[in-house]
Amino acid sequence: MHSDDKPINGQPNPSFLDLLGPTPEPPDMKDWPRPKRFAGLREAWDASWKQGGFLHERWEDVRHARFAGWHGMANWIKTVLSLASVCAFIILLDAAGDIVSVVAHRITFWPVIDTPIRTYIAQHTGHLAVSGSAVYAFWQAAGLLGLVGGFFHSTGARITYSLWGAASIAMVWSASPADGRTVATGIAVLAWTTASVFALRGLSLRPVIHTAFQPHIDIRPEVHVPAQPAPAHDDLDKPDNVHPLQR
Repeated sequence: MHSDDKPINGQPNPSFLDLLGPTPEPPDMKDWPRPKRFAGLREAWDASWKQGGFLHERWEDVRHARFAGWHGMANWIKTVLSLASVCAFIILLDAAGDIVSVVAHRITFWPVIDTPIRTYIAQHTGHLAVSGSAVYAFWQAAGLLGLVGGFFHSTGARITYSLWGAASIAMVWSASPADGRTVATGIAVLAWTTASVFALRGLSLRPVIHTAFQPHIDIRPEVHVPAQPAPAHDDLDKPDNVHPLQR
């Protein structure tokens, strides 16, 4: 609809009804240029997978690791495998400690050993920076580590296990009731020596004698006769009983 009003500045003046007409549709957003936010990141990702890139080299290390063996694989793969093995061992050790504790509490004689140790630790950790439960957990881990390490013939683990057993027996003796102290200590000694069958297996009290190196002497029953010098040609014509006159 056209307006009958006079033009303003040489342009037609739209009427009110023209303003209520349909508005033009906005341009399609597909035609708009996309923002290049991740363009640099995408280029770096593609470059790292090219020949000689960082990710390409790491993938080559992983691909050749199974053929190269432990000594031939990359150092970062050895580090990752070592850390993963240590973490797995700690998790298994913690789970084994819980299993051993549950099974041990089902045994009739275990409270005779465990209760005095808990009591002794609780009585002597009041002024420490750690709680008694943390000390008790450390005591369990040390004993289990010594038992497992001693089974694999580790000298340090066997020393730890021996000191752990002596300390445990001392705690049982100190914290047990006076009437049953001897019996409780005897049960603790028997339990520790029974576990020592696994922790100290293969250990011998016989002294090991290392003989020094002795040279090998070869004796043969042979007689060696030194070679005699051959007589000269002129001496062959002279008789053996003729000797020069000596003054």
